[in-house]
Amino acid sequence: MKKSILAVAVLIGTSAFAQNMESKNGEAYLPQSGDWAIGIDARPFLNYFGNLIGGNDGNVAPGWNYLTNNQTITGKYFADDNTAYRASLRIGFGSMKGSAMVADRSVDPVTPSPWPAADAEVENTYKLGTTNIGLAVGLEKRRGFGRLQGYYGAELGFSIASSKETYSYGNALTASTSGVNVDVDAADDMTLGAMGTTMVADVDGQGNAVNGRATEFKGGSMFSFGLRAFIGAEYFVLPRLAIGGEFGWGLGFASIGGSSTTYEVEGMTDGATVETIETITTEGTKTSMFGVDNDNNTGAFGPGGSLRMTFHF
Repeated sequence: MKKSILAVAVLIGTSAFAQNMESKNGEAYLPQSGDWAIGIDARPFLNYFGNLIGGNDGNVAPGWNYLTNNQTITGKYFADDNTAYRASLRIGFGSMKGSAMVADRSVDPVTPSPWPAADAEVENTYKLGTTNIGLAVGLEKRRGFGRLQGYYGAELGFSIASSKETYSYGNALTASTSGVNVDVDAADDMTLGAMGTTMVADVDGQGNAVNGRATEFKGGSMFSFGLRAFIGAEYFVLPRLAIGGEFGWGLGFASIGGSSTTYEVEGMTDGATVETIETITTEGTKTSMFGVDNDNNTGAFGPGGSLRMTFHF
């Protein structure tokens, strides 16, 4: 932290003696009407510069980091020299698929094939789908003296996120005590991906624990909304390059739906296994949050209060 403060002081001090609003090459320091801007987290750069001054042998090259926790791209458009429209955006859709070949248990008992023939196998698959959307818009007014510029304004934003996992198995599950019997605890019936190994469902409707394997998992969908006023300041250390930060005040609301997991399980009656396969779904807990308070890290609703570096072009 001390090194970051020292780095800021050095950057400001080296340019403080020249408060003219143009560089030697005639480049304007401050943004003008029609300019665009993009912001990133300044801390990696300040730490790197501070470590250079402090002679840190293990100094790590800085990275280009998002201003927000949920990876929104944050930018501005200057309608005039003292007014800017600002926005943050993330649109993300993802999918992943995994598979594993396991022994084919359709013949009982499972016996290795004579060499060089390969053992019979079937495929287990895992699929994951995710959605992440975040949007914030706001209006910013500016005033200042020389390279030191203050600003204030308001913004609102929302975000949504969801995920779904599905599992399929090459070996069908049966509760039969004779013939082909796929044991849900067997290694070749383990699921893939984020759920880990074979699942155990705890409820069968009669208070009995039952063995089962997951076929689907839906993460609780998250929705959040925020409205805030902000005030901040930035200093232009180079033409069109500023370091600054802000604080805000406003309200925020978030709702997280309950997750659900679907299993195929061995049917149970009064604690005794019967020759049926059933499907059950367990539900997770729903949560919601609401608050009105000061902030310096707004997450989905635009840039936070940490030091940021803004490039104007």
